[in-house]
Amino acid sequence: MVGIRPRRKITQADWHAYMKARAKAANDPELARFFNTPLPAADTPIGEVPMVALDMETTGLDERRHAILSVGMVPFTLDRITLSERRYWVVKPPSLRPLSASSVTYHHITHSEIAHAPDLDEILAPILEMLAGRLVVVHFRNIERPFLDAAVKARRGEGVLFPMIDTMSLEARLHRQSLLARFRRWVGQPPVSIRLNASRERYGLPAYSGHHALIDALATAELLQAQVASHYSPTTPVSALWS
Repeated sequence: MVGIRPRRKITQADWHAYMKARAKAANDPELARFFNTPLPAADTPIGEVPMVALDMETTGLDERRHAILSVGMVPFTLDRITLSERRYWVVKPPSLRPLSASSVTYHHITHSEIAHAPDLDEILAPILEMLAGRLVVVHFRNIERPFLDAAVKARRGEGVLFPMIDTMSLEARLHRQSLLARFRRWVGQPPVSIRLNASRERYGLPAYSGHHALIDALATAELLQAQVASHYSPTTPVSALWS
């Protein structure tokens, strides 16, 4: 079974129905357990929700041709980041999707590091265990979402999708989609950067060395805390933030 693949973008109201349908249809027991773990209700205040920041380094930007190289995860809430429970793995890419010189320069993961690294299939159980029951937070979901879905589908015959809070998307709402942002474009001013370090700088957060999955996951968790403190509220419903 290939699994249920949405034919259109899943809206905020659809996520619970999608997860419920996947729980019934999943053949893989680990995926079934993941989808059977309830999501927070759409009206749950963000301040009451356990979260996990997720980041991946990849060999490129196209999940059809490139592969996951590392995974970093940091559990947190609005009040606390639980570094003692952080997880980080270097992952061996499939032989048909090898490292390139340009990707090594970008993320500094070398051939020697991946020589004895596990395949993603070997660490999928602990990844799903940490994701289950938590709201996943990323910076640019168009990497983590399609890459994880494609990688799991290639190994288990069915993919894995779930709602995410995308801190880049939240920055885009403020600095790319607002009336002020549109006016800036109209008068020919360059758009405000919504990359991770540039976004953190706007909130007075320190600059971290980027392109390491664990460090970027931590940076993303801190960024969401700052975004909620500055523009939202602990009582903001999760459905106003996830996508």
